[in-house]
Amino acid sequence: MCGIAGIVNFAAAEDKLPLLRRMLAQLQHRGPDAGGIFARGAAGLAHARLSIIDLSGGGQPIHNEDRSVWVTFNGEIFNYPDVREGLEARGHRFYTRTDTEVLVHLYEEEGEKMFRHLNGQFSFAIWDEQRRRMLFGRDRMGIRPLFYHASAGRIVFGSEIKALFADPSIPRRLDGQTLSDVFSCWSPIGERTAFEDIRSLPPGHFAVFDERGLVIRAFWRLRFPDAAESERLAERPFESWLEEVNDLVYDATRIRLRADVPVGAYLSGGLDSTFTTALVKRHFNNRLSTFSVAFSDQRFDESAFQREAVAALGTAHRECRCTDSDIGRIFPRVVWHAETPILRTAPAPMFLLSRLVRSADYKVVLTGEGADEIFAGYNIFKEDRVRRFWARRPDSKLRPLLVARLYPYIFGGPNSKSQSFVQGFFKRHLSRTASPVYSHLLRWENTGHLKGFLGAEINAANGGLEAFIERFTALLPPEHNEWHPLSRAQFIEIQLFLANYLLSSQGDRMAMAHSVEGRYPFLDYRVVELAARMPPRYRLNGLKEKFVLKKAAAGVVPAQIVDRPKQPYRAPIGRCFFGNPTPPYVEELLSERALRQTGCFDVPQVVRFIEKCRRQEGSLQAERENMALVGILSIQLLDHLFIRQQPVAQLESAAADDAAGRGSGVEIAVMP
Repeated sequence: MCGIAGIVNFAAAEDKLPLLRRMLAQLQHRGPDAGGIFARGAAGLAHARLSIIDLSGGGQPIHNEDRSVWVTFNGEIFNYPDVREGLEARGHRFYTRTDTEVLVHLYEEEGEKMFRHLNGQFSFAIWDEQRRRMLFGRDRMGIRPLFYHASAGRIVFGSEIKALFADPSIPRRLDGQTLSDVFSCWSPIGERTAFEDIRSLPPGHFAVFDERGLVIRAFWRLRFPDAAESERLAERPFESWLEEVNDLVYDATRIRLRADVPVGAYLSGGLDSTFTTALVKRHFNNRLSTFSVAFSDQRFDESAFQREAVAALGTAHRECRCTDSDIGRIFPRVVWHAETPILRTAPAPMFLLSRLVRSADYKVVLTGEGADEIFAGYNIFKEDRVRRFWARRPDSKLRPLLVARLYPYIFGGPNSKSQSFVQGFFKRHLSRTASPVYSHLLRWENTGHLKGFLGAEINAANGGLEAFIERFTALLPPEHNEWHPLSRAQFIEIQLFLANYLLSSQGDRMAMAHSVEGRYPFLDYRVVELAARMPPRYRLNGLKEKFVLKKAAAGVVPAQIVDRPKQPYRAPIGRCFFGNPTPPYVEELLSERALRQTGCFDVPQVVRFIEKCRRQEGSLQAERENMALVGILSIQLLDHLFIRQQPVAQLESAAADDAAGRGSGVEIAVMP
């Protein structure tokens, strides 16, 4: 895994080397092993390398035989041996053993049709010198990021936004619509980012930039069956689906072990990571190392299940124990790497976990991310089903009680909610079952209350819940309403939550902060397409989530892990920032003066809220208040680190160096 950056300028002659060097300096954490630059004519490519395949001979950018096609590549092509064999049979000559070199030769053969041959997690840029054009591509699920700023005749791109900001001509402004959208659905929507005029290439898309401008097209879209196709697929026996799930998850795991360095695994104690870990341990590696996060706060800790999994599988295990003060201390670095507002502290433990992995001399880990989205593991899918059932008899007293089964941490214990709370909260929008976004209405409305902390100008420009729904539904495919309700809900969750939130703030960005590559067997596009095709009852059977996956894991994963109640991955919030004691940067950034400087908030309301946080020493009971605290603080950090370029108290030295743009210690090879 690596960091990529580059420039194409058709509008004017430009000395690209100084900027490319500065961009690489901002990406050193992604690729600390080597650096390379190609600059000639209108184009410049840069690459910060994390050596995983062909350790001695895989320096980038890489070229074809006559040096007319060049690539800078971030990611892995897991089926590259098969693709390479076919290219060699057609006469192409290779000078490295890397998966990267496959891309330049495949481009020569296939052009923009090359993506159909690739199974991987990637973002890359290919410069075609003869045709004077740059081709960009991003993997189907959006595992690897690619950002760009385009102006008349010029484009600047990179794996992270901080690399783009190495160009002083790019304006630095927070994007008000994105702030509003994050305070509705937790993530940016579409191509937007937290910064004005900086866009993200969407998952499953490619782009071409030439002298005529920028054109973006999809090469893959997630599709679910319509009613007619679903009826046909329902005739297939369950045992056949189960066999295919087993075969594909096995193969997706197998090809993700391809590396010239050791591969470890995250082990959360849940079904997904335990399943892939068990497959590796049983079939490929009897000395597998695993890594996990444990919390000092028992409400969030899953270490007992992790220990059960380790004991059953016999892995060499390391544990990162995370405290409230740890999260508060590293949060500025988390936001520096996430480059987006966040509403949860969940990325912080993942940041610490990747540091543990790197300290153990591992560069690659398998993770179980993605299984909840594609096999319907989240409560939001069950909630949608319960509410649709309830909506058929809205006056029923028994049907709403099913909600309590989904959220025992809300309805059990000393702060348990009453039946009146169920009626008051979960009954809202109950009758809007025809809405294409019915499954997410409650979450969006609940989170949308956070927009009350934003300034009047931002709220006036972006509107309330209905305006957000209109913006989002415009991005849905025309056939969305023809799908089963579960499929509709899953598509929304994947499009919104997976690439722009989970894989960004908790996946790529937190792992690569410490030069660690995460690999995701469940996000192999073959597994994703299989899950989408299968009858909904095999994904969510009644209220039993991940039904087919649990059947596949039976006999491979310990029964106590397969059958355990699902525990959402969450991390402490309020007391991380108040009462431990309060970190100085929190006082600095949440002061009235700093809030007014940023210009994004209703300052009096935020000041009152922060005073409440101080009085209660961070012991906030309402989940929405905890989310508000993290959201406000992360926006303040984005403003200070990226817009004002001001150091923040307690920001660790490595992040401070990055923010100041100081150079890399890696020697950079400039290629002719």
